[in-house]
Amino acid sequence: MGEHGPRVGVLGSYGGYNLGDEAILASLLSDLRARRPDADVLVFSRDPDHTAAEHPGIGVAAWEGVGRDRTAESLARLDLLVLGGGGILYDTEARRYLRVVKTAQERRVPVFTYAIGAGPLTEDLDCTMAREVLGAATELTVRDEESKVALEEAGVAAPVTVTADPALLLQPEEFDAGMLHGTLPPGRRVVGMSVREPGRAAQHLDADEYHQLLAHVGDFIVHRLDAALLFVPMERSDIRHSHAVLSRMTAAEHCRVLNGQYRPGQILDLMRHLDLAVGMRLHFLIFAALAGVPLLALPYAGKVFDFAQRIGAPVPRGVVREAAGPLIAQVDRLWDERPQRQEEVSARVAGLRQRATETGRRLGAQLDRLVPVAGREEAVHA
Repeated sequence: MGEHGPRVGVLGSYGGYNLGDEAILASLLSDLRARRPDADVLVFSRDPDHTAAEHPGIGVAAWEGVGRDRTAESLARLDLLVLGGGGILYDTEARRYLRVVKTAQERRVPVFTYAIGAGPLTEDLDCTMAREVLGAATELTVRDEESKVALEEAGVAAPVTVTADPALLLQPEEFDAGMLHGTLPPGRRVVGMSVREPGRAAQHLDADEYHQLLAHVGDFIVHRLDAALLFVPMERSDIRHSHAVLSRMTAAEHCRVLNGQYRPGQILDLMRHLDLAVGMRLHFLIFAALAGVPLLALPYAGKVFDFAQRIGAPVPRGVVREAAGPLIAQVDRLWDERPQRQEEVSARVAGLRQRATETGRRLGAQLDRLVPVAGREEAVHA
């Protein structure tokens, strides 16, 4: 393991592209430091400069656009590779991560999956690699039942443990509320909204349709609740889609899109200034739930539906199939019922946070059972 403790690699969609993924990394690293302060951690990042700046003292390596030999050299020095967390195992994307994992396994580096999200998995290559690579992992943990089912339907025969999203353990960092109140129209409640792009994870969405649908909902929120509507982008592409919704609203003068660069903990702290949250992005909803904000999920994918169900939040049929009238009625009902609902949601969130700690506990147990690099090398040459 080296004289300073286990050498642990972390592979996921990290590098500042998405605040949800960054929340997962922050929570993972915090938990790992608490359990094994002696660990020497190397994060494989899509933007090494960003990751190094956000997490001083952590080793960082590029893996996109890097030759296989160079990646293999970094992997060979590890005692354990952690895959995840986050929703990284879906068609055409899964193979990219699993190729790196396979390279690690070829060098006898054990692999632990950290509350990953999976699905849809229907492409032959992705399913084949999932069966072979994940089947050889030391332990498989996923963040929700949908991911477990996706792996099982892809043919993964190894046992799969359902824990919870690591971002549930994120700690808040101070958000400048003065800046917020200086931007929004004064004297109004504040409702947060999250809009995402269709993208590869939600290709069935018709942008014009759901932009118009959310514009109707936004207008209702402004007028019914006497509220200012704050769009909260979770990644760069969300900004354009937030403005697209805003442009279709009749009450646009009471709306703003949050500007600037923020860390996940700051967005979590922002949530305590909201009176209600309506959103598509999973981690926007997780942050709202952690802050005790009444929330309405707009499930474009199963992971959002699953989370809303797990916390007892109201769940519309979906962004695509829902008409404006029934969706507005749900917002209205949620506002009227928010005191009763929040007690149940808070209790369920506490339970999910406890399940999220189980992932770290299992990882800690794996670290305690590690065979050091030198021992693996002796086995290879024996």
